[in-house]
Amino acid sequence: MTRAPGRKPFVIAEAGNNHNGDLKTALGLVDLAKRADADSVKFQIINPEGLYLPAFYEGGGYRANPVIEARRRTALCDDDYGRIAEHCKARGMDWSASVFDEESLALLLRLRPSYVKIASCDLNNIMFLKKAAQRAGAEGVRMVLSTGMSTLGEIERSVAALAKEGFSDLVLLHCVSVYPAPLVRMNLGFIDVLKKTFALPVGLSDHTQDSLASVMALAKGAEYFEKHVTLSRDQEGFDHAHSLEEPAFARYVKDLRESFEAVSGGGEKLSEEELAVRRRARRSLYAARRLERGEAVREEDVLVVRPEAAMRADEAGSVVGKRCKDAIMQYQPFTPDLLE
Repeated sequence: MTRAPGRKPFVIAEAGNNHNGDLKTALGLVDLAKRADADSVKFQIINPEGLYLPAFYEGGGYRANPVIEARRRTALCDDDYGRIAEHCKARGMDWSASVFDEESLALLLRLRPSYVKIASCDLNNIMFLKKAAQRAGAEGVRMVLSTGMSTLGEIERSVAALAKEGFSDLVLLHCVSVYPAPLVRMNLGFIDVLKKTFALPVGLSDHTQDSLASVMALAKGAEYFEKHVTLSRDQEGFDHAHSLEEPAFARYVKDLRESFEAVSGGGEKLSEEELAVRRRARRSLYAARRLERGEAVREEDVLVVRPEAAMRADEAGSVVGKRCKDAIMQYQPFTPDLLE
């Protein structure tokens, strides 16, 4: 997952829990990401008891937290994640998962991901960040940290805490934790703030419904892009409604790839395609009438018209006043060797 400035965008297909607890669906999401030309597919390993309060104390008694059971119904087992890791390897697909407690972190690292993802909800969970840094650092694994719901000061404290652990292999994802997020609320200028403040690779966790925000982020120097995917938006679940189905996600990846090519020029200005257009669209110099040997060329004797020929339109001044070495036929292109 190592990236460098000027490298193509690294696109993460955020499968999350859109498998709804079904391994076959999870493997299908891997295949979707591969077909769409994403660089990585990412899941979420959620142990409900490690993320949510088990019960609420109300009126002298306890009421079970209904989210716990909902999350249990859509959870995969440890062996399933092993199957996912194997399937990704077989498909030549980079993979990882968001982790939310030490148990899920340990499971993920056993499966040798190329990075560890920490969600926005844990940006200020300093104790967990330190443990993640210790474990990921020992394995030589990069950390990707989303910054949704966070102030700049909170991000600074978290990055400083990781630095105290000797951990700096970090990517910061700008994120607006609204689902879906309207483009006008994306605050993409904050990418500039992240780059200037931390001198770390940055990216975008994009919860909009198309590619426009990511393309703009790419132009600002973002290198990593995360987008929710699903096999069907009609399914029940936490994230399906704001995820992209395969055709839209494939378009998203293609937009990023093509936008990268568009902004990463700097070599020769003219492509072969543009040169072909220039040959028919640029004006050149032609004889407006038959000119005899020894005759001086007047301004009215020069046609400046398409298509492109030997002498450019801006060379007309070097033709007028010259004498013809030989006769020049009407509509014949002027060339330097015809004049003296």
